Amino acid sequence: MKALNLYGVQDVRYEDVQKPEIENANDVLIKVHTAGICGSDISRFGKIGSYNPGLTWGHEFSGTVESTGSGVTSVSKGDRVTACNCFPCFHCDYCKQGNYARCTHMKVLGGQVNGAFAEYIRMPAENVLKLPDSMDFATASFIEPSSVVVHGMRQVDIKPGSSVAIVGCGTIGLLAVQWAKICGAGDVFAFDTDEDKLAVATKTGATATFCVKDENYLSRFHEITYDKGVDIVFESSGNAAGIGSSLLLAAKGGAVVLMGIPYGDVALPRLNFEKIVRNELNVIGSWNSISAPFPGKEWQTSIHYLSSGKIDVSPLITRQVRMEDVPSLLPDLYNRKAFFVKVLINVEALP
Repeated sequence: MKALNLYGVQDVRYEDVQKPEIENANDVLIKVHTAGICGSDISRFGKIGSYNPGLTWGHEFSGTVESTGSGVTSVSKGDRVTACNCFPCFHCDYCKQGNYARCTHMKVLGGQVNGAFAEYIRMPAENVLKLPDSMDFATASFIEPSSVVVHGMRQVDIKPGSSVAIVGCGTIGLLAVQWAKICGAGDVFAFDTDEDKLAVATKTGATATFCVKDENYLSRFHEITYDKGVDIVFESSGNAAGIGSSLLLAAKGGAVVLMGIPYGDVALPRLNFEKIVRNELNVIGSWNSISAPFPGKEWQTSIHYLSSGKIDVSPLITRQVRMEDVPSLLPDLYNRKAFFVKVLINVEALP
């Protein structure tokens, strides 16, 4: 079968690999239909390469069950499915507490386990979730990033009318705009360096948007919020400047939830860091998308809201490509040669 394998920094290859087979009683073999290119995939491609050179990567996907092991009862051949990309050990102290996202031996698709940028993928049955008949494969490929956002939202207490800021309007940030509204937020402010992404944020429900390239963006924000800031900030860019600016947006006693992964050192200006102390901010990390009972309410909640259309991913889909085109496309994505939010791989569209 064909797959995309990451070997090193800016070295991804479209090549033939052995098709996985059912090995254990709880195995599910899935024919991949659609896979999403995550922002973390792009960063790993451009900056750090593969943790395991030659491993098939990709972790956001949907497809159809091809076959199952003898012990699988939750899904059957032909079922339309997605799957959780995380593999906690279930044995460490954190897992025993049900804190699977903190597992000390966590493995993830595309990192330590062959991923979804392939024609077929083998998953344990406990990771596989059935899709409603009403959900198309493209929408279903957003279930994983949506679950990441829901996991982050559950770190804080969003009350009806809470004011929220979203820093970074990639896939996670734009989903967070919609999820904040669903969770009851009043004003939702979106921040990014890209005016085109901010336009998408407006389409997805942002109250107001701020281009951080504008030297007056902060004074405009404080004018709108009467110098109070917002109750909760979700930082999804993973960018050092974004992390720093998020500390300037939170109200005294407010919360800053860090969901973005920085692929480099983060140095904060003194005045920004002081806000944590002087404003008694709660700075919270949020990692992955899983909780107890595994894989967590994050996943079924995402399936419900995406399948009902209450979370609309259509404004986020920039383009769909064939798997064979990805190696030549990735340098342009990494270097931001053109606007994009989410690029989907139509795995079935093989030559």
